[in-house]
Amino acid sequence: MADEVSALQKHACPACGAQAEWNPARQKLVCPFCGTESPYVIDRDIGKVGERGLEDGLRTAAVAERERSEPNKIERKVQCQSCRAIMIYDASRVGQNCEFCGSPALVAYDDIKSPIRPEGVLPFKVDRSRVRDDIRQWWRGKWLAPGRLAQAALVDTVKSLYIPYWTFDARAQCPWDAEAGYYYYVNVDGRDSKGNRAVRQERRVRWERASGVVDHTFDDELVPGTTGVDINLLRQVEPFPTQEIVPYDTAFLSGHVVEQYQVALTEAAGDSEAQMRATLEQLCARQVPGDTHRNLVIHPVFSGKTFKHVLVPIWLLVYMFGPRNFQVVVNGYTGRIAGRYPYSPWKIALLILLAIIALIFFVVANESS
Repeated sequence: MADEVSALQKHACPACGAQAEWNPARQKLVCPFCGTESPYVIDRDIGKVGERGLEDGLRTAAVAERERSEPNKIERKVQCQSCRAIMIYDASRVGQNCEFCGSPALVAYDDIKSPIRPEGVLPFKVDRSRVRDDIRQWWRGKWLAPGRLAQAALVDTVKSLYIPYWTFDARAQCPWDAEAGYYYYVNVDGRDSKGNRAVRQERRVRWERASGVVDHTFDDELVPGTTGVDINLLRQVEPFPTQEIVPYDTAFLSGHVVEQYQVALTEAAGDSEAQMRATLEQLCARQVPGDTHRNLVIHPVFSGKTFKHVLVPIWLLVYMFGPRNFQVVVNGYTGRIAGRYPYSPWKIALLILLAIIALIFFVVANESS
């Protein structure tokens, strides 16, 4: 997955000095080596996670993007992937080694430092052992999957990730115009199946112009900021309960991989407005009187737009079965699972055979009767 960055701040174990990690089961920083709980105090005040004005955020993001893409920079920042030191070099110099440890593994710091840092984090609540068991159980429930899939030791490679999301709030006033349809019935002469004259009722529609206004407030409209995880799978494991998001603290990230957002704020804002328009169209459709409608046109006006950049937890299993790659995604807070899996050709063939046999019995039974 592109641009995965581990938490840079260290939370040392008070007993052995090793890096303490966020433990979802105990909801504390715990040393993975000696099991000691860290006394580090985490700010869990949900109410402190604020919104930012979207217009200001878009301007800030545009300026940051221009600075990052400026070809005539006098200097460039790099970060050593070995010792994590950050250095400033003249932009004309290339092929540098780290001045601190000598490692050649240098990455442009601007490439891993997001211009917009997260305001909040939804901490992991589901631990690794539960995820492994749940994925095995999920596989067992897929009848068309190969039988050996659930027995394979694939769950040992599941990893914990914090992935970026954008949330958007807005107030919408949405006038609409449409044609409202009202059903009515008329008697029509015809003939029945035996050729006798009969009268039947035929439904028709009377169309009338209609209009109205929908007022709606959007709160935490979610847009994924990742491109490394299958978006369709992410949508299946949503929602991520944004009301449980706490202020950003690297303690929650310790021991887990963090992905920098790949969907920029400008693109995410456009996606959120498209989602809001789709919701408004549904709300307006419900407001149209009558039995049916057509030619619905909406004219939304948005105000009070705000956003947050947050990190949400997932467990991700990427595995190969045969020549193909598959992903399984687990919501790290609710435990909801979605994934893709291979199909057994033998089971599919058996299913087709059973369908053919059932069809033959049905035809023979009808002919006998």
